[in-house]
Amino acid sequence: MARLKGKVPLPADSAEKTAPDMAERGGQVQVLGRALSILNLLSRAEGGMSLTEVAQATGLAGSTAHRLLTSLESERYVRFDPEPRLWSVGVQAFIAGSGFLKTRNVVQMARPHMRTLMERSGETVSLAVEDQGVAVYLSQVECREMMRSFARMGARVPLHCSGVGKALLSATGEGELARVLARYGLPPMTHRTLTKEDVLRADLVGIRERGYAIDDEEHAVGLRCVAAVVFNEHGDPACAISVAGPMARITDERMPHLGELVREAAGRITAEIGGRLPAD
Repeated sequence: MARLKGKVPLPADSAEKTAPDMAERGGQVQVLGRALSILNLLSRAEGGMSLTEVAQATGLAGSTAHRLLTSLESERYVRFDPEPRLWSVGVQAFIAGSGFLKTRNVVQMARPHMRTLMERSGETVSLAVEDQGVAVYLSQVECREMMRSFARMGARVPLHCSGVGKALLSATGEGELARVLARYGLPPMTHRTLTKEDVLRADLVGIRERGYAIDDEEHAVGLRCVAAVVFNEHGDPACAISVAGPMARITDERMPHLGELVREAAGRITAEIGGRLPAD
């Protein structure tokens, strides 16, 4: 049976409706984009914003900004305080955001960034969380080198002598740090393990200042590790990401570069999961 090639002509009435329909959809997308811009703007504002400030910040006419704000208010995404006449984020925005927190999978969301970090560093990348005073490995992307670091998923390592552990410790409060030290102490794993509390505390200060932790043969002889913290929406440590490999490759000269790569990766994962850096 013969088949026609090319475009099939639309009926006259359909052709007449196509252009207006597309214009209408384009207008709806534009309105949605403007409304989301306002919502994003208010989410970053402390104490709310006036109508004039919203209009100026978004480049919208005052009447347009007001119309969008009242539409968002009707759905409780924003709220208006009549006393200071300021607009701020509403409860529905929180409810919608909570839906993301319920469904996010930190390991799954971190994997693309872990693979990128492995490619950029050439070393094995791991992800770990703190659980009852120890670090637990949840995910790993192995490098392609013959000699490479390996950690069994679910393996538990001390906080005071592992890269991921020290990174997590550096972001915990004094109370949690004291509990970990009282419960586990500082047992030596190698001749380089930090076994004195004042030395460990000084190291944690350095970690906070530079943004990454270093395990210099403190957990396993011949192995070096660089790690940084991923923060959750409260600014608390959610997990830690690390690169690890033999001392022959992770030299003193490479350490600052690897530290920067790990710190950047941790920052990207923090943003990916909706986290934020802790307040100073």
